[in-house]
Amino acid sequence: MSYKFSFKKLNVWVDSKELIKRIYTITKEFPSDEKFGFTSQLRRASVSLASNLAEGTARKIHKDKAHFTTLSFSSLMEVLNQIIIAKELNFTKEKDFQILRKENEKISNTLNALRKAQLNN
Repeated sequence: MSYKFSFKKLNVWVDSKELIKRIYTITKEFPSDEKFGFTSQLRRASVSLASNLAEGTARKIHKDKAHFTTLSFSSLMEVLNQIIIAKELNFTKEKDFQILRKENEKISNTLNALRKAQLNN
């Protein structure tokens, strides 16, 4: 059995990873001429969300951990912005948009709570 790194123990990291997978699936349906533009940017922002959480767990100082949680939140807001635009451009279906929106809201609330806890330690 391999060692379980601390970021893998975070429910918000697990939720973020699920959001990434959903975004990759949904963006497969985006127009092919957006492959290197909008699709790529949305995917990178979603990966950045989880990556910053992982990087933050390696920090020793709580303020540093909170900084990376803030970066994750910023990436999440970038994802939200892009899924709103994708919906308005009819790149995504209403059902998929609503699922992404709910996942975004859940992760947002969890990140805010995590950051607060990190700053209070």
